[in-house]
Amino acid sequence: MAADDVTVRVVLADDQDLVRAGFRVILESEPGITVVGEAADGATAVDAVTMLRPDVVCLDVQMPGVDGLEAARRITALDDPPAVLILTTFDNDDTLFAALDAGASGFLLKNASPEKLIDAVLTVASGDALLAPDVTRRVISRATGSGPAGVSDGAVPGLTEREAEVLRLLAQGMSNGEIAERLYVGEATVKTHVSNVLQKLQLRDRVQAVVWAYEHGVARSGG
Repeated sequence: MAADDVTVRVVLADDQDLVRAGFRVILESEPGITVVGEAADGATAVDAVTMLRPDVVCLDVQMPGVDGLEAARRITALDDPPAVLILTTFDNDDTLFAALDAGASGFLLKNASPEKLIDAVLTVASGDALLAPDVTRRVISRATGSGPAGVSDGAVPGLTEREAEVLRLLAQGMSNGEIAERLYVGEATVKTHVSNVLQKLQLRDRVQAVVWAYEHGVARSGG
């Protein structure tokens, strides 16, 4: 969540004027969010991000010319890029994984509620990835060829015992709030642990952390 005295700056990119207008109304109903720019195609979105330096860019997938996925790749390659939130009507694995591979921090369907859109923007702006448990399961299944079955309890080289525990809980698809409840600590503490895990393992985001955990035996997949 954004602090009361901090405004999250957003660029909206969608080829439909009415959709952008609707998203603007929804987002600017939240006092901590302001829409600083709009774009009707991916190339314009990249230019807007370069000029306006927003905290979050919301990208449609299907846009003329440069689509949202290519725009996401270009944006995440910038120095100090904003968080990328993909907004789409397509709930399929190809779109989901293409968005994650492009560096997106979140993935939200356009039929989500206004409250979920606001929460999504604030979540990715705070540095968290927006990964619902069902999305995490799909990531795990794609990475390992099966669903999650459990986690190991051994040490993880390079991580403290608590950081390794946080990684295992991430691998189960838990949010920061759920991990905080499980470990009886504050959510800010969990966020610090997650940041440390990503930095020490040289991972981009919690999506990569989940995949890393399964690939390195920290979490075990079922048959």
